[in-house]
Amino acid sequence: MRAVTISEYGGPEVLRVTDQPLPEPGPGQLRVQVRAAPVQPIDIATRAGAFAEHLPVRPPFVPGWDLAGTVDAVGEGVTAFRPGDEVVGMRHWFRGGGDGTQAEYALLDAAATATAPAGVEPAAAATLPLNALTADQALDLAGLAEGTIAITGAAGAVGAYAAQLAVHRGLTVYAIAGPQDEEFLRGLGAVFVPRADDVAAAVRAVAGGPVDALYDPAFIGAPALGAVRDGGTFVAGAGPLTPPPERDIHTTGVEVEPDSTRLAELVALAERGELTLRVSQTLPLTDVAAAHERLAKGGTRGRLVLLP
Repeated sequence: MRAVTISEYGGPEVLRVTDQPLPEPGPGQLRVQVRAAPVQPIDIATRAGAFAEHLPVRPPFVPGWDLAGTVDAVGEGVTAFRPGDEVVGMRHWFRGGGDGTQAEYALLDAAATATAPAGVEPAAAATLPLNALTADQALDLAGLAEGTIAITGAAGAVGAYAAQLAVHRGLTVYAIAGPQDEEFLRGLGAVFVPRADDVAAAVRAVAGGPVDALYDPAFIGAPALGAVRDGGTFVAGAGPLTPPPERDIHTTGVEVEPDSTRLAELVALAERGELTLRVSQTLPLTDVAAAHERLAKGGTRGRLVLLP
């Protein structure tokens, strides 16, 4: 099979498409013929060697965290899926032995897989697992049954999911983004907050004071703490980037976990049109380097998706 491979750390030029052995599903696993696999910011960081000292594997490896595709084979003990089923799923890459989803075939744990949303193109469906689960689990960490939450980078792939899911939970959402995204975010039901050098002041000005919680997928960090009330909650975009607490604010960071049950619920929201799936561009597997270059420039809305 063809797969994106990284044999050494570096820039986009180190990405290659090579022939790799067809993986065999183990107990509890599916082999999926990949129809679409997004390129994520974490793929860029991995390619550049940002996690080199912490990875359980060394190059060469295949990047990719999530996919949409067709079940090709099932391992021992799998009863919920069978060959021919259309699925979406997330592969926790750091635990997957370096075998990711940006290939013609990939392995998924059945416990990380859900039936694909009906009537949705694979490229759009593939944007759901990693990004929507990350956003949803961040909102869980915020712990609000009601109240106000601010979201940085709210027009990005993760931030937009977070804004829409927070509105769906009944929260008042203050969505921080550039002026070109105001109409989109208002359409999601959020209150628009123009991006500013002083994020905390911008949120307080629009909200009329501090908010109950803030989720920070844009990785602004400690400067955004001023937007949160005393005793509120700050959720960082990643655990290692969690700022120290202040004013009794609980600070934590999201570390996404596969969850087939919740993924199936997110699929249902997408099928009902209550969750917006966005694709910036689709590219063939051989254009993976171009996808990395474009994503690194910033400003994409929705995901760049590879079509093996």
